[in-house]
Amino acid sequence: MAVKLAVAAGLLATLAGALVPPSGAVADERPIGSVPVVATLALGKTADWVVVGDGSIWVGSTGPEAVHRIDPRDNTRVASVPVPGEPCAGLATGFGAVWVPLCAHPNVLARIDTATLAVRLYPGVGPAASEGGITTSPDSVWLVTDAKGTLSRLDPATGRVRQRVAVPPGSFNPRYADGVVWVTRASGHEVTAVDAASGRVLGRVATGPGPRFLAAGEGLVYTLNQGDGTLTRIDARQRRAVATIALRTPGHGGDVALADGIVWTTMAGVPLTATAVEGDAVRRRWLGEGGDSLAVVDGSVWLTDYHRGTVARILVSALLGPPPAAAR
Repeated sequence: MAVKLAVAAGLLATLAGALVPPSGAVADERPIGSVPVVATLALGKTADWVVVGDGSIWVGSTGPEAVHRIDPRDNTRVASVPVPGEPCAGLATGFGAVWVPLCAHPNVLARIDTATLAVRLYPGVGPAASEGGITTSPDSVWLVTDAKGTLSRLDPATGRVRQRVAVPPGSFNPRYADGVVWVTRASGHEVTAVDAASGRVLGRVATGPGPRFLAAGEGLVYTLNQGDGTLTRIDARQRRAVATIALRTPGHGGDVALADGIVWTTMAGVPLTATAVEGDAVRRRWLGEGGDSLAVVDGSVWLTDYHRGTVARILVSALLGPPPAAAR
């Protein structure tokens, strides 16, 4: 059953108002070339989008158009799965699969079975735009499927649209956490919260300009704002923006991940920035070439170099030092 949910105009009143002025902390800056790398894998002409699932690291590429499976136990590529289009709008895992929005003719959603690596296509539910996103909740796959702001809720078994939720036009990137699907509006200054059980729009929260990529966890949501190079920190329970953090990394592309009390971001010219959740302090920036997408898991950052077509594994301890004894 597909139910069109309109967004009531009164929800605009839930926007969080003026954001906290950006913090002005100056980070320790180092060249990215000084960072010791555990392994670097060449994947294609370009490498973009990283996701963790089923004990593997999955990375998209062009030249070839494929999704690559990496075994983190020995840092080897164990499979390359061809797909009929460019992986252009994020990757997600869930329900025994990797979900891959493809920019093709027309756009389409691909499902890669993690056991067999078989590819199944779901026509008619492709991504609304490149640089979008996809996410999974306990019972659904969520993808914005048109520029009008249609957040489509898909049955993971069939790929059929179970529900359509109206979010603001120019919204492209959903992220699920703790019962809520958060959707950034890249053409605006806000993120929309959607109840993942009912599909009801819960409200909107103001962010910095041009929020696109986002991370969620630990009761927080972070948006990477392309318009001014800031992070917005949102209290997920109160659905309220509580901090704006100046990263000085505006521009196209980028990515953000949250792990173990650190927010990791990547952007052209600044391949890595580490920001502490506690105190909203930018701890360190690494300058130079590379970057564009990342994932953080088990004490490692997996960072793509889009233009070189590679993904590198870097230990968090090599970037920030060993964790405090109490956290080990």
